[in-house]
Amino acid sequence: MRTIVHLSDLHFGRVDQALLRPLQELVTRLAPDVVVVSGDLTQRAKTEEFKAARAWLDTLPGPQIVVPGNHDIPLYNVASRFLTPLRKYTRYVTLDLAPEYVDDEIAVLGINTARSLTFKDGRVNQEQLAQMRRRMQAAGPQHTRIIVTHHPFDLPQNFDQHDLVDRAPMAMQAFAECGVDVLLAGHLHASHAGNSAGRYKIAGYAALVVQAGTATSTRGRGESNSFNVLRIAPDDVQVERYSWVEGTGSFEPVHTEYFRRSGDVWALAAEA
Repeated sequence: MRTIVHLSDLHFGRVDQALLRPLQELVTRLAPDVVVVSGDLTQRAKTEEFKAARAWLDTLPGPQIVVPGNHDIPLYNVASRFLTPLRKYTRYVTLDLAPEYVDDEIAVLGINTARSLTFKDGRVNQEQLAQMRRRMQAAGPQHTRIIVTHHPFDLPQNFDQHDLVDRAPMAMQAFAECGVDVLLAGHLHASHAGNSAGRYKIAGYAALVVQAGTATSTRGRGESNSFNVLRIAPDDVQVERYSWVEGTGSFEPVHTEYFRRSGDVWALAAEA
């Protein structure tokens, strides 16, 4: 079994400072095999925000799979936005825009969906999907295949379809062909876990889709700060949500769901 801590939407520049140390200490105690950060490390892609984000990431255990979000591209500096949109991200966070972690049980691949031509939305392209195919097809049958993006390929109820990553149907078909099991994303500041069967009618295929809320931002959009812990066995995944509880001054487990795979279809299970 493997453990993944899934953080998202840190938004340094608009963080609740009181959450940083308790979250760091808890993530360390959880002893994850991988820490995933699915984008929006900063609020306005400023140098000081990236430095603060990098310093905090350095306090977390590794390995780490980190991808950028739309907030990690400059908004008001037009020249930087269009000419060097991820210059600060690659300087302070990582040069690798398609990070990968593979061990004996899981294969985790990050895909950059942030784009300078749009203020909020994300996109994938054919080149990225071709790279994904090569890497996922290289994994063995024993691997649980996991994709990490900032923008989501599926949505909780009551969210507008414009929040989906652009070219999502094309990407989902590629994921199905490669047997991708789990999709981790952020962007919405809303926690959710379910499968892709409701939106994508792909015969014999349904991925497990897991959304993380914002771990540390003051912009919670009605949901407490939260993050996910996934415990992954070959045919079972437990998704546990931890939320910030003001009364205890700590992140506490508040909701757990179990998912099981049959063939290439992941579905909610009654219990582990």
